[in-house]
Amino acid sequence: MKRILIVVVLVGLAGVAGLMRAQRSRSGAYANQSAGAEASSSAGEVREDLRKTFQLAPDAQLSISGINGRVDIKTSDTDTAEVHVVRTATSRENLDRRQVIIEQTPAGLIIRAENHGSWWSHLWGSTPKEEITVSAPRRIALTLKGINGRVNGGDVEGAVEVTGVNGKVELSQAKGSAKISGINGNISLGLRDLNERGVQASGVNGSLELRLASGLNADLVAKGMNGRVRSDIPEVSVQEGEYGSHYSAHIGSGGAPINISGINGNVSLTRLAAAVGEKSTPEKKNAAGAKPAL
Repeated sequence: MKRILIVVVLVGLAGVAGLMRAQRSRSGAYANQSAGAEASSSAGEVREDLRKTFQLAPDAQLSISGINGRVDIKTSDTDTAEVHVVRTATSRENLDRRQVIIEQTPAGLIIRAENHGSWWSHLWGSTPKEEITVSAPRRIALTLKGINGRVNGGDVEGAVEVTGVNGKVELSQAKGSAKISGINGNISLGLRDLNERGVQASGVNGSLELRLASGLNADLVAKGMNGRVRSDIPEVSVQEGEYGSHYSAHIGSGGAPINISGINGNVSLTRLAAAVGEKSTPEKKNAAGAKPAL
């Protein structure tokens, strides 16, 4: 009877090992299908580079999600998106446990990471690291979700949504609306112009800096904070509620909402630097028409 049990156990283990080898084989085949990918290895590390280029229509959606590593978005006056993905792991087997999928859709461009292989291999293996660099048009809508690493973003002339980031977030400029939530790190966000949706920021374990463009019109309300709201802009004053942890500010002529809640840190209002090519505010002249003396 014991011999039969031993044989059954050995057969079961052999079957599991066979399934794992088959899944690794399929994952490796899938990785080899990625056009433009280059693999290299060095002592203790396996690296894979992937580069792709796409044409994007104005106001296209750029969505990046599920990345285990840093994400950098650089923007300029172009209609081309260039994507560079660097993946590293301690072995080829570990590298094949995840893939980065780049997919162009009618709405825009999707970059996402997904797991491959059995749950057993993910339980005992290490997770590969990914670094995503995208050079994209300014005129896009940007969505970032589930990023385990630092995020840097350029000037975006469209809606911005950032959720579930474990790392510092720096966005040079958003225009229209911005939604920020579930961030474990400090945030710096530039605001050029806002529509009726404004800004929603909640669930931040860190400080929040809002860099406001000259001429921005908005009404700020902050509540449920473990910190304070302060303004470094002379013409914007912050009013503190009677019982603390509740603040408000009237920015410009008011209008667009900036709603802030659940911040475990301070909120600061600073002035956004003038955009390239934007004329600075002219110096005031005295009654005689001459510039004031220095």
